[in-house]
Amino acid sequence: MTKCKDRLNFLRMAFFMLAFSSGLLWVGGAQAQGGQAVIRDWEIEQMLRQWMDPVFQAAQINSKNVKIIIVQSHEMNAFVAGGSNIFIYTGLMEKTETPGELIGVLAHEMGHITGGHLIRARDAMERASYESIIGTLLGVGAALVTGDAGAVPSVSLGAGSMARRRLLAHSRVQEASADQAALSLLEGAKINPTGLASFMEKLKSEIYMPTDQQSEYVLTHPLVENRIDAIKTRLSKSAYKDKPYPPEWVEQHARMKAKLMGFIHPERIAWAYNDRDQSIAARYARVVAAYQNNQVDFALKQMDVLLAKEPNNPHFLELKGQMLLEFGRKEKALAPYSQAVELQPEAALFRIGYGHALIESAAGMKEADARYRQAIEQLERALQVETRSSLIHRLLATAYGRLGQEDLAKVHLAEEAILQRRLDYARQQAEVVLNRAPEKSKAWLKAKDVLTFLDSHEKG
Repeated sequence: MTKCKDRLNFLRMAFFMLAFSSGLLWVGGAQAQGGQAVIRDWEIEQMLRQWMDPVFQAAQINSKNVKIIIVQSHEMNAFVAGGSNIFIYTGLMEKTETPGELIGVLAHEMGHITGGHLIRARDAMERASYESIIGTLLGVGAALVTGDAGAVPSVSLGAGSMARRRLLAHSRVQEASADQAALSLLEGAKINPTGLASFMEKLKSEIYMPTDQQSEYVLTHPLVENRIDAIKTRLSKSAYKDKPYPPEWVEQHARMKAKLMGFIHPERIAWAYNDRDQSIAARYARVVAAYQNNQVDFALKQMDVLLAKEPNNPHFLELKGQMLLEFGRKEKALAPYSQAVELQPEAALFRIGYGHALIESAAGMKEADARYRQAIEQLERALQVETRSSLIHRLLATAYGRLGQEDLAKVHLAEEAILQRRLDYARQQAEVVLNRAPEKSKAWLKAKDVLTFLDSHEKG
């Protein structure tokens, strides 16, 4: 990701760093050299969670304890890291042809969680952002924190990549165990399990390819013929092998793929979705691609067409708000953001976008302080859910700073720094607050908490 040179690029950088929803959020910036970046998208995350909720129930695991994190990368991979966090790459998601294939992969990763096959880096990832977890695994932490692609060390493409594969790879016994656990979970969830087998068939041809031509998924999930045979044997006995997926899931999968392509490969949209295709998925792809290409009028006009078809779709409303804000129409962005939050108050990522819009639109207004306080309310509510979002703290620091509450601003800068693993800076900010804020005040207590964490982290 290059440095911002003008207002539009500044806003785009802000959006890439924020944890937005319907409009994809890219955090980090290793793209130019083949690295990975975390994407936050409420719509897609909720799709995946809706599909996986029956699987979580079958596993007798509280769904709130499992996070699904989307990583933008052309590679095909999925893994568990930092506890019960499933990281799944867009390259893999784009290759799936049915929701069942994606569910099969996620169920397999759940098999690793239920089997206790977790990598041994959890302590280092405590109270870290998802971007920092990825940075730890990739060895490109500097780029993920700064958004500077030039900071990515070349080792991340060579030896670092090999080290990551060794870290993430499971034994063949663990892989076979996760397969069987996945099939049991899918059976318990009464979901057609054949997607796992059809996805494995896609990868079968890679088994005999040179290592440098195999996908990351095959390299980190040893794939052998007897694994596929064992899956097929088990599937032949499934009571749900012919059960169709709900039409809603099929439509969601189509929209997910359209949205991902629009954001990641906008240049491909005209070829993938011809003008005769007037489905919601095709229209969605064209809107997102136009947005990515800064085709302001066309993007907004087509967004209104989508909203005319589904006026209460909170994802469409949020995306319209994001586009208006990025295109410099700050005041107009507030209404669709507010509607999206009202329709889905549990969507913390919507609140982050709304909070950002309130901050951006407040500058220079007589009622600016009221908007900053409103933004703080939205962001504080979002923080109750999005505990690993460093940009919530950045926005809160901005809002508190503009209200003249410098101690609270510094505390949130310290919290942001902890999530990004800039621990010396975090200590510096917290110590300033502890030394000057009134004892037992809100800022003093928060600074104390930061320093307590830093002390325990250093001892651990």
